[in-house]
Amino acid sequence: MTSTDVPPLPTALADAVDSFTRHLAAQRGHSAHTRRAYRADVSGLLRYAVRHGTSELDAMDLGVLRGWLGTQADRGLSRATLARRSAAARAFLRWALREGLIAADPSVRLANPRTSRALPTVLSTEAAARLLETARRQADEAEPGQRPSALRDWAAAELLYGSGVRVGELVACDVRDVDPGERLVRVLGKGGKERVVPFGVPAARAVTAWLTDGRPELDRADSPAALFLGDRGGRWGQRQARESVHRLAASAGVDDIAPHALRHSAATHLLAGGSDLRSVQEVLGHADLGTTQRYTHVDAERLQQVFRQAFPRA
Repeated sequence: MTSTDVPPLPTALADAVDSFTRHLAAQRGHSAHTRRAYRADVSGLLRYAVRHGTSELDAMDLGVLRGWLGTQADRGLSRATLARRSAAARAFLRWALREGLIAADPSVRLANPRTSRALPTVLSTEAAARLLETARRQADEAEPGQRPSALRDWAAAELLYGSGVRVGELVACDVRDVDPGERLVRVLGKGGKERVVPFGVPAARAVTAWLTDGRPELDRADSPAALFLGDRGGRWGQRQARESVHRLAASAGVDDIAPHALRHSAATHLLAGGSDLRSVQEVLGHADLGTTQRYTHVDAERLQQVFRQAFPRA
């Protein structure tokens, strides 16, 4: 076995990981991405335990958990990654306790790694308007062969900002999930939770143009019912959506951003415009109000920056 080979887990532990992964899909409604991440994290924990003499799940103790997380920290992993791996271990051990695979859950005494308080990237209202106006102008001025793609990019950017949905939620939408007349879009969020989100007139105008003049040009006999289609007629993916937003940001001359920055911007601008936290929480689909509250810090940070730059005795 070479140094790059990963030794297999003992059968009992491997079976536990498989059962836990099925539980995440069937009972928790986690996305495939989250299931893969949790599976990898739990497998890493168990391999660490085996290497340190703990080959039975019921022998797992707090020392093993702390040692495993300590090795992750020594590797220089971010606090956000450490927090996710800690959450995966907790979820696995809670499940193992309910299933009778362990007699006690050692993770109840595990301190939770503190995540970074870094503020999300946010465009100013002027920069957001410039990016979306650039997208509209490019759609209007595109050559006939490029117009469908330009209309799609415009509609997607308007919806990402106008509704604050996640890019994964956006590309998973089907045509039936959007109502330009009522200006509503239905998305399936984290944990399989469905929500209906409003959007404004500019987004409705862009979506209508895409559905009327853009999507039919890309639709093929075997195309899915996806709201957004790629240039070859398949469902538009997250990678293509990110590339589209990067291109628009460069064309508009604003800070290089990813689609999630449009979601952050929408939330920040809603709060700055007077919306209450609970309403923004519902729009964004946050399970925890504390997640939404960080956008109040964004606005406060921007205010402090303006103050420091403008006030002579700052």
